[in-house]
Amino acid sequence: MSIEGFASNWMTEEHSMVYDSALKMFKSWEDKDEQWRENGMIDREAWHEAGDMGFLCASMPEEYGGGGGDFGHEAAILLAQAQANQAGFGGMVHSGIVAPYILKHGTEEQKKAWLPKLATGESVGAIAMTEPTTGSDLQAIKTYAVKDGDDYIINGSKTFITNGQHTNLIVLACKTDRDQGAQGVSLIVVETDALEGFSRGRNLKKTGLSSQDTSELFFSNVRVPQKNVLGGVEGLGFIQMMQELPQERLIIALSGCGAIKLALELTLEYVKEREAFGKSIWKFQNTRFKLAEVQADYLAVKALCDSAVEAMINGTLTAPQASLIKYWVTEKQCNVMDECLQLFGGYGYMTEYPIARMYADARVQKIYGGTNEIMKELASRFM
Repeated sequence: MSIEGFASNWMTEEHSMVYDSALKMFKSWEDKDEQWRENGMIDREAWHEAGDMGFLCASMPEEYGGGGGDFGHEAAILLAQAQANQAGFGGMVHSGIVAPYILKHGTEEQKKAWLPKLATGESVGAIAMTEPTTGSDLQAIKTYAVKDGDDYIINGSKTFITNGQHTNLIVLACKTDRDQGAQGVSLIVVETDALEGFSRGRNLKKTGLSSQDTSELFFSNVRVPQKNVLGGVEGLGFIQMMQELPQERLIIALSGCGAIKLALELTLEYVKEREAFGKSIWKFQNTRFKLAEVQADYLAVKALCDSAVEAMINGTLTAPQASLIKYWVTEKQCNVMDECLQLFGGYGYMTEYPIARMYADARVQKIYGGTNEIMKELASRFM
């Protein structure tokens, strides 16, 4: 069965076709999902398939190898991914975060060099901000780059990096002036293939998102051309990150919206088939009331996300709005997963059931992209 919300005004016929096609591809991965979770990462071939199908960099201009769409195309793909329960695929970081950094802030030479490879899946993108001793406080990063001839020499480490095992193109946040705070932060694009001094640490074991490679990255006297500083100018990294974080936070909210819909659909199907005390669980008033509450949450989350997508397409989504949307939707997502898992009873705790995996996958939504506590702190500064 399908749970319908209010119509999405931003979703054109073309967006809807992208959603349907992406959903078909993501659902075709179901047979591989268990093995991917055991391996701790999705196969590299899946990235090539997504690129061949046009589901990487869908909003990038055609002149750089992208799909020529808008943010609505990325949103449609994200919702399809969530609806297929493929939260482990790092495409939202690759297409919705890394590629826009390069498009919006890179030089023409940088865009031509890096975007086409991201669009095909030849390169897998990652953004490396978080460090072992710094989370949401991006001004406090310790990874640094010093000039040496025409190059930078980079030293430092990063952790919790999505796509870390597969990535060969990293947007790296580092200090190019360690005597400055935010003004000393730059973004340097690091191409890792055969790069001396670069190494990957553990593929980190997590509570959820078990098919997503999430890694430690190490930089020991890594030599990168100075021309790889994003935009060609030092010291703009913090500003660039602040400008792109609203889209990152909306992406997180959209994945939460899609997951809520799937959880409701799966739970409705289960409670109408499962019997207890001689009747279906659906016949109990508590079950119906709980799922009515979940459907109300979904309607509210979807309406809020739809409005935010429209604002993103129009270029009017603000940082405090995105922060509050990310906070509120992810809180609802975690609450919904808990309520739905409870209605599955003991089976809900078994990882062979999708709801168990969705419950675990949801928890990090309140942490990455900036913790929900930071989201409220940021938004409160504009009140």
